[in-house]
Amino acid sequence: MKYYCIGIKGSGMSTLAQILSDLGNDVSGYDDARETKYTESGLIKRNIPIYYDRVNELDKDTIVTYSEAFSLEHPELIRVKELGLEIKPYNQILGEITSMFETTCVCGTHGKTTTSLLVSHILGSFTGVNYFVGDGSGYASKDNKLFVIESCEYKKHLLAYHPTNIILTNIELEHTECYNGLEDIINTFQLFVNKATGPVIMCGDDNNIRKITTSRQPLYYGFNEGNNIIAKNIELTSAGSSFDVMINNTFFGHFALPLFGRHMILNALAAIALCNIYQVPVDIIRDGLTTFKGAKRRFKESTYGDIVIIDDYAHHPTEIRVTLEAAKQKYPDKELVAIFLPNTYSRTLALLDDFVEVLNKADFTYLMDIHCDRENKADYQNVSSEMILDKLTNKHYKIDIDNVSLLLNHKNAVFCFMSCTNIYEIEESFINKLKDLAN
Repeated sequence: MKYYCIGIKGSGMSTLAQILSDLGNDVSGYDDARETKYTESGLIKRNIPIYYDRVNELDKDTIVTYSEAFSLEHPELIRVKELGLEIKPYNQILGEITSMFETTCVCGTHGKTTTSLLVSHILGSFTGVNYFVGDGSGYASKDNKLFVIESCEYKKHLLAYHPTNIILTNIELEHTECYNGLEDIINTFQLFVNKATGPVIMCGDDNNIRKITTSRQPLYYGFNEGNNIIAKNIELTSAGSSFDVMINNTFFGHFALPLFGRHMILNALAAIALCNIYQVPVDIIRDGLTTFKGAKRRFKESTYGDIVIIDDYAHHPTEIRVTLEAAKQKYPDKELVAIFLPNTYSRTLALLDDFVEVLNKADFTYLMDIHCDRENKADYQNVSSEMILDKLTNKHYKIDIDNVSLLLNHKNAVFCFMSCTNIYEIEESFINKLKDLAN
């Protein structure tokens, strides 16, 4: 079949295009962004053509899908409609793929990407596994039985999927632009859990998850007693994390993880639980955890003299908190500097106090103007980054591309650049200034 992916450089769309290509389809795509993005490497590897000028020919039997970042009034979407091409929602195509395999859906408000990659990494060293991860990473073969997919709750997309197994990492208020509060989100995960035909693995430390009911006994993991799979004897050092695992009160093994923060141990517990179901030997699980490199744009580090730069996808208060905690764990003697680009007005408004609380954990906070391509600014005229800045009690400053040099005032510091959208502009500008100083 032929597929045309509009917004093909988006993290999810890039991954979908790669998997469709791996499964033997003829895939091409369109994007507005001509600059190279971190999601592009898999497309280049597969020789998937990307068009920018809306003049490429499309066969009448081509199926079109598109990124949610593209409005239905976008010229390229208007063009394919005028051509009479079939347009399928992104999540519908993904749902069709999940029905082809024994699929593990990794869902939850946070931790989906890392947990999905970790499961795929360990399972892949034991048996053939296909995977779809929202950081632009994906692979598929028709010969593989298993499929691991990061399953996003945005606009209830995950309800189109067909899970065999489910991992549910946590539930919090999120995607306020398309959910009517926390109960709406909980109900959506409840509906999704009901679709599982195999084991359901959930973080039992999460009070909202404990509200979810299942037709079969779930496997709970976490730090607290009362879970089936528990991490004990935890050590968090500047080299990483180590812990013992108990399964149903029986010692399962000791594990080390070259990643930082207690949240990463929770991700590891979820992966251990699933891999144990598939009877992966303990030694293979242990080696998989030790060799895991992490996800793209999740705590990615670079060093310039006494300056460490961390790039992270964090955009929710909980994600910001664990990123800053991880940075402090690894670099306890450095000044902690947060640079944050908020995304969506509704999230900023709904979680305002939480943003203030977590950003105050940094020694110094720099804040950019809110970015949003999903909401109309006119509907949120009084919502701005200044709402956060005015409540911060640590040292803080407004930042944009014109005053990036302010960051040069910090010495022996770790800078956490955090956003789910384009924070690269000031990050790259800062790196270039550091390089200029070094020369």
